[in-house]
Amino acid sequence: MKTLVFPMLAVVMGLSACAGGGPDVMRSDRVQMTLATQGRADPGAGEVRQVLAAQYDVQDIRISVPSKLKVSEANMFYPVADIVWRGEPMGNRHAQVMSIFKEAMDRGTFTMTTGRKVVVDIEVTRFHSVTEKTRYTVGGTHSMRFTLTVRDAETGVVLDGPRLVAADAKAAGGAQAVAEEQMGRTQRVVVVERLASAIRSELSARVTDPMLISQALSQPSDVTLR
Repeated sequence: MKTLVFPMLAVVMGLSACAGGGPDVMRSDRVQMTLATQGRADPGAGEVRQVLAAQYDVQDIRISVPSKLKVSEANMFYPVADIVWRGEPMGNRHAQVMSIFKEAMDRGTFTMTTGRKVVVDIEVTRFHSVTEKTRYTVGGTHSMRFTLTVRDAETGVVLDGPRLVAADAKAAGGAQAVAEEQMGRTQRVVVVERLASAIRSELSARVTDPMLISQALSQPSDVTLR
């Protein structure tokens, strides 16, 4: 068994390295903030309260999962492919990824009903989850990338993008993965939750004005902290 130590370490390091992105990737790593947390700012310390409040009235979300994206069903630690997904029974992986993104985007934007009316275009460029071999041993990363473009709903003029967004999520491994599944926190739950949080953050703007903060706090599901 000692001979497995170095290969396993190499795999772990490889999995960690693969989660990295280039400088052109916008990392959607803003963390949602509860009202209780927001209220803990210390005015005496000169801290400026900042929140990210939704800035658009989202009329439609158009999602594309190009057929050119390569799928792998290989049960190895890190298949070379664009789509790797084992969180649902074997089937049309492109359709499954489309369903995941639709649920996540709808969930992340359903309260965005004020501001400029826009249409959001999402093109999936990568959806690399973990294989069975990885999930039930070391765990890894749900590596998710998509191109985001925001357009004026009436004129079609591009207001934001196109830009690449990275929305990675930790993939539990071993006993933790089994425990999460038993509690109902499946891989699908994890990736939908992460993507919903990502789009909510990407379509929000940082505000410090007291009046805007007050308005944002009235809709806590829309509020995030950078």
